[in-house]
Amino acid sequence: VQLQACGGGLVQAGGSLRLSCAVSGSVVSVNALAWYRQAPGKQRDLIAGISRSQITRYADSVKGRFTISRDNAKNTMDLQMIRVEPEDTGVYYCVANIWVDYSDEHSREYWGQGTQVTVSS
Repeated sequence: VQLQACGGGLVQAGGSLRLSCAVSGSVVSVNALAWYRQAPGKQRDLIAGISRSQITRYADSVKGRFTISRDNAKNTMDLQMIRVEPEDTGVYYCVANIWVDYSDEHSREYWGQGTQVTVSS
């Protein structure tokens, strides 16, 4: 099972960017999905999450500007970012809670490799 994030890059403040994350491999179920951000010199923080039933939650710093979505049929997740700010700069990681095999007693957490977002002022 792998998570592949893409869509990062350099964007001007006030602009928009869309990140995507895809789960590959044979799985039973992809449960909760989330995006974390690690700004330079700071800890990794949860910024948005979405349940399999499409319930979403956001960090206060991105509410109203970021939208998380998912496609359960494709096992993909997106993060639409608008009105980005220099403070949004960081490495964005997608995270998935996945039940891989029917023989597993518990689901597991998987992390993508991260994609860099840089917002210039």
